[in-house]
Amino acid sequence: MSRTRLFGSLCVLVFLVNFARVVFAPLVGEFIDAFGIREGTAGLIVTLAWLGSAAPRIPAGWALTRFARRRVILVSGAMLTAGALGVALAPSVLALMVAAFAIGLASGVYFVAANPFIAELFPQRVGRVMGVHGMASQLAAVIAAPAVTVALWYDWRYAFYALALAAAASTVVFVALARRTDLPDAGASDTDFLGAARGEWKLILAGIVLMGLTSFVWQGLFNFYELYMIDKDLTRSTARNLLTVIFAAGVPAFLVSGDLADRLPHVPYLLGIVASFVGGVVLVVVAEGLAAVIAASVVVGFAIHMLFPAGDTYLLASLPDESRASAYAMFSAGMMSTQAAGSWVVGEAIEAGAGYDAVFLALAGGLAVLVAAYAVLHRLGRVPGGAAGATRAARGP
Repeated sequence: MSRTRLFGSLCVLVFLVNFARVVFAPLVGEFIDAFGIREGTAGLIVTLAWLGSAAPRIPAGWALTRFARRRVILVSGAMLTAGALGVALAPSVLALMVAAFAIGLASGVYFVAANPFIAELFPQRVGRVMGVHGMASQLAAVIAAPAVTVALWYDWRYAFYALALAAAASTVVFVALARRTDLPDAGASDTDFLGAARGEWKLILAGIVLMGLTSFVWQGLFNFYELYMIDKDLTRSTARNLLTVIFAAGVPAFLVSGDLADRLPHVPYLLGIVASFVGGVVLVVVAEGLAAVIAASVVVGFAIHMLFPAGDTYLLASLPDESRASAYAMFSAGMMSTQAAGSWVVGEAIEAGAGYDAVFLALAGGLAVLVAAYAVLHRLGRVPGGAAGATRAARGP
C-alpha cells in the first residue's frame, strides 16, 4: 500500500477532527438560546474545546516515545467518536462542556501524533504535505457553517451524530491502510521526552510565543465573528455565512503557504504572515457595508490560514528525528494553551461592556508590537530557525 493512500486517510481524519472544533463557532448563538446562557458562558464552551485540544499534547508526546504513531492516531479517532456522541446527547450545559472538552482532547492527541508522522512519511516535502493536510482540515471549517444551517432545519445535534458515525468509519479505514503500508522508522530514536524538550527549548519557546499569541487573537475573532457581524447590523444568516467566507479563503492559503514554507526563510516569512493578519483585523473593524466586510473577511481568512502550515513547517523541518515528536508535542501544548483562552477573554470583555471594535483593535495592536519585537530579535540573530530546508539539509533527509 502506498504512503499516499495512507496520507489520504489522514486527510479525512483531520477533516473530521477540525470540523469537530470549529463547528462550535456557528453554534454559539444556538447555545445561548437553547441553554439560557450568556456570552461569557458560551465563550467558555468554545474555549473548553480548545483547552481540551491543548491538554493531552504533552501526555500524547510522551506516549509517542512508547507507542507507534498509528496507535496513538487510532486512540484519537476513538476519542473523537465518543466526544461527538457526548455533544449530541448532552442534556445540560455542564454535559455540553464536558463533551466539548472531550472533542478537544481527541484533536490534541491527533495533531501531536499525525503531524510528525506526516513529516516522516514525506521528509523531502514537509511544507507541501502539511499544506495539503491543512487544506483538508480547512475544508471542514468551510463546511461547518453551512452544515449547521442545514442541521438547524431539524436539530443542531444531528451534526454531531453524523460526526460520530464518520469518525468511527474513518478510523477503521486508517488502521486497515496503516497495517498494509511500509512505514518510516524515523521516530524510533525519539525515546527521551524531557531530553528533547530541554535540547530544543529555544525553538519551542519561539514558536509558542509567536504562534500562540497570534492564534489567541484568531480564536477570539472567529468564535465571535457571527455576533460581531450582527453587531455591525448584518442579518444573522449573513453573519453566519461570513464565517464560511473566512474559512473558504483559507483553503488556497494552506497550499500556497505550504509551498512557500519549503522555499523561504522561516522567521521573516512567519512575521510577514502575522503582519498581514494584523492588517486584516484592522480592515474588519473599519469595514462598513457588506462588500467591504466580505473583502476584509477574505484578507483575514487568507492571512491567518497561511500561518498554520508555515508554523508547522518551521518546527517540524527544523527538529531532528530523535526529538521531533517530543519537541513538537511541547510546542503544540504551549501554543494551544496560549490560544485557547482567546474566546473566553473576548466573551468576558464583551459581557463587561467593551465594544467589539475596541477589543479587536487592542488585540491587533498587541500583535503589531509582537511582530516588531521579533523582527528586532531576528535581526540580532536571537530567534532560532534559519532558511527553509537548511536544517534538514545539514542533518540529512
